[in-house]
Amino acid sequence: MVKAVNISHEAEQLFQPYNFEMFQDIRPFLEEYWATSFPIALIYLLLIFVGQNYMKARKGFNLQGPLILWSFCLAIFSILGAVRTWSYMGTVLLKRGLKHTVCFSLFIENSTVKFWSCLFVLSKIIELGDTAFIILRKRPLIFVHWFHHSTVLVYTSFGYKNKLSAGGWFMTMNFGVHAIMYTYYTLKAANMKPPRMFAMLITSLQILQMFIGAIVGILTYIWRQEPGCYTTTEHFFWSLILYMTYFILFAHFFRQSYIRPKVEAKTKSQ
Repeated sequence: MVKAVNISHEAEQLFQPYNFEMFQDIRPFLEEYWATSFPIALIYLLLIFVGQNYMKARKGFNLQGPLILWSFCLAIFSILGAVRTWSYMGTVLLKRGLKHTVCFSLFIENSTVKFWSCLFVLSKIIELGDTAFIILRKRPLIFVHWFHHSTVLVYTSFGYKNKLSAGGWFMTMNFGVHAIMYTYYTLKAANMKPPRMFAMLITSLQILQMFIGAIVGILTYIWRQEPGCYTTTEHFFWSLILYMTYFILFAHFFRQSYIRPKVEAKTKSQ
């Protein structure tokens, strides 16, 4: 414990937190929230069913203005989170090495980590609003969307409560991908027509995120005896299952959205 505090203090000296990041610790509240994440996810799934039935006989709402504002706010939040968490992770990587970025439990007491990890957990509830826009605008709601939103909500709260050692990478990668994704959504909502390559890049990064997430989970299990890297077989199992499931789903989405249309178009032209 002393070693963990010393390392966290050392990292805080190397990477100074801003004043707004040194807020009152709400970890005890969020750890209790773990039990609440299940009913939240179930209510979310129920509201999807209710919402789709409600909109079945109605014309979709436009909601362009609210959607632009929604996507823009989430883009700014994700960009700030990505800058701070990637900067912190880079500091740890350069000063302490790869193992310490994987065995991240040592740094949980750092002010910057505490601040952004708290917001990260809470943001998974806010992001459920993405689905509301899809339903109210009568856009196609694909399986990977609602499955990913609901399971990430539960798994994030689970990881926060159990102080998963790989949580540093999970949070950092997610912030990075969402910074790009919500920027794309903002441009698209504003009818600015971003290049198709932009959308392909986002899905490619999501696939890469899931692959790296699985690798990081494996490394934590290999290094589970190292300081800050403690994990259990249960944690390892669920981490690997979820990340491999996400990897398959996003890879399938990439194939259906970007590869298959090209093949079909090429076949028709022959």
